[in-house]
Amino acid sequence: MPLMGLLLATGALLPFQIEGDAINQPLGGLTGDPQRGRAVVASRPVGLCLLCHAAPIPEERQQGNLAPDLAGVGQRLSQGQLRLRLVAPQAVHPDTVMPAYYRAGPSAGLERVAKDFEGKPVLDAQQIEDVVAYLRTLR
Repeated sequence: MPLMGLLLATGALLPFQIEGDAINQPLGGLTGDPQRGRAVVASRPVGLCLLCHAAPIPEERQQGNLAPDLAGVGQRLSQGQLRLRLVAPQAVHPDTVMPAYYRAGPSAGLERVAKDFEGKPVLDAQQIEDVVAYLRTLR
């Protein structure tokens, strides 16, 4: 069953399609940069990844233990599987507490959002692709 992004380029969502347990095509055909992706993962104000996950980012001392450790995730999951887990984790695990980093607006079930964040995803398409590129390096 395909699921598509809702908005477009005005800070909005690019279309995507879920195939099985993955989103195989990069969002908007973008190429991710692992260094930028590492910065997003390490950033508490941007990605919040380390709130729940641990990762091989030694300069960040306080890391989470609620979710799987990201060390080795690039060996365990394909690019498409990683992308789906960032974009729509509920498609893989319906009861997950992991947020969907690439959804926006009331039609996505987001009704009580701070004014500055209305209609915007947590991460844009380029940031998603950057994080996927970084996670793929974690072997």
